[in-house]
Amino acid sequence: MACGHCGPGFKTPLDAMKGPREEIVYVPCIYRNTGVDKPDYLSTVDVDPNSPTYCKVIHRLPMPCVKDELHHSGWNACSSCYGDSSKRRDKLILPSLISSRIYVVDTGSEPRAPRMHKVVEPVDMFWRTGQAHPHTSHCLASGEVMISTMGDPAGNGKGGFILLDGESFEVKGQWQAEGESVPFGYDFWYQPRHNVMVSTEWGTPKVLASGFRLEDHQAGHYGHSIHVWDWERRVCTQSLDLGPDGDIPLEVRFLHDPSAPQGFVGCALSSNVFRFYKTEKGDWAAEKVIDVPSKKVEGWMLPEMPGLITDILLSLDDRFLYFSNWLHGDIRQYDVTDPRHPKLVGQVFIGGSILKGGPVRVIEDKELKERPKPLVVQGKRVPGGPQMIQLSLDGKRLYVTTSLYSGWDKQFYPEMIKEGSVMLQIDVDTHKGGLSVNKRFLVDYGTEPDGPVLAHEVRYPGGDCSSDIWL
Repeated sequence: MACGHCGPGFKTPLDAMKGPREEIVYVPCIYRNTGVDKPDYLSTVDVDPNSPTYCKVIHRLPMPCVKDELHHSGWNACSSCYGDSSKRRDKLILPSLISSRIYVVDTGSEPRAPRMHKVVEPVDMFWRTGQAHPHTSHCLASGEVMISTMGDPAGNGKGGFILLDGESFEVKGQWQAEGESVPFGYDFWYQPRHNVMVSTEWGTPKVLASGFRLEDHQAGHYGHSIHVWDWERRVCTQSLDLGPDGDIPLEVRFLHDPSAPQGFVGCALSSNVFRFYKTEKGDWAAEKVIDVPSKKVEGWMLPEMPGLITDILLSLDDRFLYFSNWLHGDIRQYDVTDPRHPKLVGQVFIGGSILKGGPVRVIEDKELKERPKPLVVQGKRVPGGPQMIQLSLDGKRLYVTTSLYSGWDKQFYPEMIKEGSVMLQIDVDTHKGGLSVNKRFLVDYGTEPDGPVLAHEVRYPGGDCSSDIWL
């Protein structure tokens, strides 16, 4: 457990599982592509069931600009800094996917009412690194903040990483060695015990900005590789081409055990999960371990509909893997005690594109005997499909939001643009496995003061299983 002489976070992942229950969460809210000409904002949500404001947005921090497209977030310090008593987890890093601004939000002074600390303007990143479109933010044991980028300032594909000073939050430069880059960028996870970092690919920023087109995929504007980096030398040593089964590899997760030389990556378009691992020779390889079959359909943009795996998580004890199928509409729980042979132990539908009564007709389904019913929680029919997920430290509660990215939301779930997204809570059976919707919990972002908004990633003030890395 954390102590007064230690830094932020927890000594081990198993210690983190004994941490306090979450009482508030931070959720970025996006207005880009909704027709509302307002800035994105950071919402603070009360998730304490004993609170009179349970399931309510209790604070909103608007950004100073419009059309940023807030997306993912990270911390200035996490469990990687546990041994440094001079560090505090008190700043939330909010990169903007479209504008390339980076917002640093003070969550430490008043956790229930965060305030702006600093704005890193795009020009600072452009001039000092030649990179743009920041995505994933992780803190480092050095005290620096590292952020992956998806492109160059012109919107072309270019995978790289930038470093911010952990005190001033000035752009220090790029992380990778001079001349090093990969075709596309997106997520990353580092593991110093094995001197490795693994990064993933989405696509060309200026191409995916407004929506998905099959022609762009066929023209090579989307990725299908994961990249292995030498952590100390900061060079890419391997690029593992996952092929057609690994189209658009997005979220990547090493096992939380810092000695484990393996992890998982979810591939969106092909709807498969790959396990990557260190071989006996000392290099890295990948194998497909979960396959979500596409459904043959009519009344949709393509004759086959993929599940579209958009987010994956591992429980802190590395026992369960969770992921969301944004198009099919389900969240799945797998027992990965044997990482090479995951076993499906839980599944729940919370929306999606194949619902009963919907415009899409399913003509062949290798998994389901009947189409799922629309989910209604507290009188609200859930729009969209399950997207970002976040697990409580003890593994018993899974939070889910339904917005993927405003340009794709507008294309695939236009009703969510009009109604706003939601945040739900899924109860988890941590003994035998199993998922069920908590019908007491609903945060309806369709009722926000300035109009319906798109809510994205969930963060806890004390850290969580997708932001903390142990060394």
